[in-house]
Amino acid sequence: MRDNDSPHGVRPHGLTLEGRQKAVITGVEGVDSFNEQMVVLATTAGTLTLLGNQLHVSKLNLEDGQLLVDGEIAALEYDERSRPGRGSLLTRLFR
Repeated sequence: MRDNDSPHGVRPHGLTLEGRQKAVITGVEGVDSFNEQMVVLATTAGTLTLLGNQLHVSKLNLEDGQLLVDGEIAALEYDERSRPGRGSLLTRLFR
């Protein structure tokens, strides 16, 4: 097991925003789509969308689960519906 892996094999998710110009994201499982205005990615904490201008994916390493985005970052949004372990109330009650 590598040092940055949890005992269950799920990498911890982290987000560091440096001056709205650079985002370092860990726990990345994949990138769904990206262009200069939006980056949509799957993380161990759910789907994360970055919005802005002149966004550029400068580093993507899925083996380490790390993504680096440069540009003018205007907003970050998590999709709660895609959050792991979440589901309907009935699904959670009958586990």
